[in-house]
Amino acid sequence: RLDAIGAIGIARCFTYGGAKKRALWDSRPVRSDEELRAHYGKKDDSSSVNHFYEKLLKLRSMMKTAAGRATADRRHAFM
Repeated sequence: RLDAIGAIGIARCFTYGGAKKRALWDSRPVRSDEELRAHYGKKDDSSSVNHFYEKLLKLRSMMKTAAGRATADRRHAFM
């Protein structure tokens, strides 16, 4: 999970989005948590920026160890 956040996570997100021909950004409002859960992992019109809200910004709260949480806090602040 740590490799998905911070500068490396940002690079990975946009590299993957470009490879999959995802839109970089979408002007529509960000989906609610309920809508995100319903659509996550499905082929749809999600943008790379939306992926931050779908997953990346939630990873910090999933860390299990003190060291992992400390690293995640720094990387999350970068994002």
